[in-house]
Amino acid sequence: MARTDKSAAIAELTEDFRNSSAVIVTEYRGLTVADMMTLRRAMGQEAKYTVAKNTLARIAAKDAGIENLDASLKGPTAIAFVTGDIATAAKAIRDFAKENEKLVVKGGLLEGAVLDAAGVQKLADLESREVLLAKTAGALKASLYRAASTIQAPIVKTVRTIDALRAKQEEAAA
Repeated sequence: MARTDKSAAIAELTEDFRNSSAVIVTEYRGLTVADMMTLRRAMGQEAKYTVAKNTLARIAAKDAGIENLDASLKGPTAIAFVTGDIATAAKAIRDFAKENEKLVVKGGLLEGAVLDAAGVQKLADLESREVLLAKTAGALKASLYRAASTIQAPIVKTVRTIDALRAKQEEAAA
């Protein structure tokens, strides 16, 4: 690679590191171009999957202010720069790795924290953002319902007591 090509590749990788909310580092040894395209499609618009030279990736990571990623940058390396839902991209990689043993997850980075392969697996086990938001909304709705019924309980109890007194007076009058 010519020096200008290397500089352009480093600049692009640095920009990808800065714009990503998460990074997943994989080893792609033995995968075909068709396999890589299948993985890229599975991740969709959530991530950008790039084959990178380790030296250039290390320089770009340092330029982006990322430390401690060097342990993952060994061997043939492809990096998924996640800009969307982190769990969706991690699930796509996990599912693809189950079908293709040649893809190995080496580690990653989540909002500045370095992850090992097990950490990336935990990310993949998370439910999608939409499901988590729905569960949160359901929990909030349930707590609001409980609060409303607690506030309403004395009023309902008063009405029932008055109704019972009225019924008792009608019995006594009859």
